[in-house]
Amino acid sequence: MNIRQRTVHVNGIDIALRESGDVGAPLIVLAHGFPETSHSWRHQMQPLADAGYHVIAPDQRGYGYSTSPSQVDAYTTAHLASDLLEIALDAGHEKAIYVGHDWGSLLLWDLCRMHPERVIAGVAASVPFTDWPQAPLDIMRARYGDRFFYIIYFQELGTAEQEFDANVDNAMRRILWGASADCRHNPAFFSNKELPPALGTKYLDNLDTPPALPWSWLSDEEFQEYVKAFTHSGFFGPVSWYRNMNANYEVTKNIPASHISMPMCFITGEYDPVNRNYEAALQYMDSVLPQFRGGTMIPNAGHWVQQESPAAFNEALFTFLHSL
Repeated sequence: MNIRQRTVHVNGIDIALRESGDVGAPLIVLAHGFPETSHSWRHQMQPLADAGYHVIAPDQRGYGYSTSPSQVDAYTTAHLASDLLEIALDAGHEKAIYVGHDWGSLLLWDLCRMHPERVIAGVAASVPFTDWPQAPLDIMRARYGDRFFYIIYFQELGTAEQEFDANVDNAMRRILWGASADCRHNPAFFSNKELPPALGTKYLDNLDTPPALPWSWLSDEEFQEYVKAFTHSGFFGPVSWYRNMNANYEVTKNIPASHISMPMCFITGEYDPVNRNYEAALQYMDSVLPQFRGGTMIPNAGHWVQQESPAAFNEALFTFLHSL
């Protein structure tokens, strides 16, 4: 693959990125989620470049070989959106098409809401648009009470990152396997069993021991790229994205959903645990987003949809791009 790597200084930090395609061609920015890096877009970059796009996939702040600020409040979606917009400007584009997965989708929704004039179109994968009725962490605390929920677990400074940093290989192996379609019959992500108590429960306690690599969608070599990246960055930055959910809500709560006025679409996997209410999410997005162009559920894919089923994901992506 003709993938180039470089580092850009934008928004006061250094961002390591991968890019492909002709500089000056229409720009697509690919925003990864947790716990991923630009490596998660390895199956999309060359096809998009071959189709005539300039493609940029950054390691977002806190991840991989990009700067990891030491302050929790440096990871709000206001900062993260500014990073992406500055990357686009560095590439010579005032406007771009953005594709986000997982936290990249949450960031995309806020980016479109805060800066609609800078977005040509957007593709959200795995995480649908949610217009929270009140601060999301408050909702989660009320819902789960004294039971374990990973986003609440992530709020205590130092706890989750110390758990993951203690053995990066084990953490990445369990997380990636646990939310994949291969693990849909047994892991806590997909179970309806009663949640364990919050007190004394750690994140990895809920995840099965995965089989040896390679898996159907991930080789050992591909996996080791993740291990190297997170060994370098640690997990403070990635986990701190979650610690700003209420702060993000305060910035966006008075911006109507109709500001997401550009063409948008949604892609998810059949067995993605985030989208148990997929049908309701589709109907909701169709009702509140002015140019929502529908969703695609990819059979036999889990949460890592663009990695688990790249051909089907790319087909859905190009169908949307061709409609613009």
